[in-house]
Amino acid sequence: MATSKIERLMNLVIALLSTRQFLTAEKIRDSVAGYNDSANYEAFSRMFERDKNELRDLGVPLETGLAGRFSTVEGYRINRDAYELPEVDLTSEESAAVAVAVQLWESPELISAAQSALLKLRAAGVQVDGEVSAAPVTAIPARTRGSEPALGKLLAAVDSGRAVHFRHRSALSEPFTERTVHPWGVVTRGGKWYLVGHDLDRQAVRTFRLSRIDDDVRAFGPAGVVHKPEGVDLRAVVDEVTGSSAVTGTATVWVAADRAYELRRLATSARDHRLTDRDGSILTIPVRSLEWTARVIAGHGRDSLVLDPPDLRAEVLSKLRGATAVEDAQAHRGGSPRAEKSVR
Repeated sequence: MATSKIERLMNLVIALLSTRQFLTAEKIRDSVAGYNDSANYEAFSRMFERDKNELRDLGVPLETGLAGRFSTVEGYRINRDAYELPEVDLTSEESAAVAVAVQLWESPELISAAQSALLKLRAAGVQVDGEVSAAPVTAIPARTRGSEPALGKLLAAVDSGRAVHFRHRSALSEPFTERTVHPWGVVTRGGKWYLVGHDLDRQAVRTFRLSRIDDDVRAFGPAGVVHKPEGVDLRAVVDEVTGSSAVTGTATVWVAADRAYELRRLATSARDHRLTDRDGSILTIPVRSLEWTARVIAGHGRDSLVLDPPDLRAEVLSKLRGATAVEDAQAHRGGSPRAEKSVR
């Protein structure tokens, strides 16, 4: 099976970071997994040239120099001092976030790939710096770092331009449904992974959180058929769905005391205010996506109330009524009365 471009670039970065010496193109072709897939040296040269340009575009400090003291052949390595971050001062919350990110990228799948790459370099006679050898790590729960099998299969499908079929659920409490998608790319936002693509069943652009995709992802159809449309910004698509896009306005929302902490975290200002017989606060909340903001507010039920703007209030009411209708239907099928809920 051919090595994907993402895996090949990762192998190249590992190789060029793992040695102080400059590696020649010939040595890279022989020792870095992915380049031996090229049909001939000309094909390898074109591939390697594209990869070098891509690494430089990503800000990777790629250096060139003579491969040996008595050699006239040019070699390559990554300037580790320029590649590594300087010392930074983090708060305890920021340190925790970085620790989770480190554990994500040091998951068993990626550690295995790194160790395999280093082993191959040593076998090829490349002097590997012992300080960068991959160390074993304790795996964290799959729900924290995302579904690795699904991630690998989806990235491979994106890279090969093939459609995918998988099971997905809109919430952890919901059943899986079958989805057929033309995958355009995978984006991270707020510590979560999202697949963006064209949903063939809905005939619309959709995002899917990877933690809610079953591991049994199946690519099908010919390669090279699926492409991301020109001008589509995958991150902007995810931002719109998750409410992380640019601020388009503000909302004034009342929340009950000691309730609706998610809304309180979003607020830019708050003041105490008693509404009818309940203590609470009036919050000013930035609005990026009307639909997303309404969904968050509606999720707090009677503990939140939109005071302004009217269109957001109407959207929240619509979602609450929709949820009530679903509960009515479920109660009717089950033969049990629905618990009364307050819908403002």
